[in-house]
Amino acid sequence: MSIKIEGTTITMTRGDTLKVYTIPQYEDGSEYEPEANDTIRFAMKRRFEDTKTLLTKNISTDDFLLHIEPNDTKELKFGHYVYDIQLTHANGDVDTYIDKGVLILSEEVD
Repeated sequence: MSIKIEGTTITMTRGDTLKVYTIPQYEDGSEYEPEANDTIRFAMKRRFEDTKTLLTKNISTDDFLLHIEPNDTKELKFGHYVYDIQLTHANGDVDTYIDKGVLILSEEVD
C-alpha cells in the first residue's frame, strides 16, 4: 500500500488510487445523517491562498467515499498540497468538516 493517513494528512504516491471514507461527525462523535440534496466536495490547492483549485471531487452522501483516481494526480508535481472537505446542506448552509488537510504526493518510479 502506498497510502498513509494520519489525522487529516494523507500521503500517497502520485498517480495511485485513493479511496477513503470521509464521514462528517458532530463534536460528540456521532455521525451526520445526510438529508436529500446535501452535497459534499473535496477541493485541493498547492497553498490555501492560491486562487486556482487543482483538484475537485464530489463525494457521495450515500457512502462518503472520496475516490481520487490515478489521472487526478498523475500530472501534478511531487510535494505538499492543502485540501478541505465541505458539506453543503440542502438549505444552503455550509459546514467545512475538514478545513486544513494536507495531501502529500510522493515520488514514483515510472
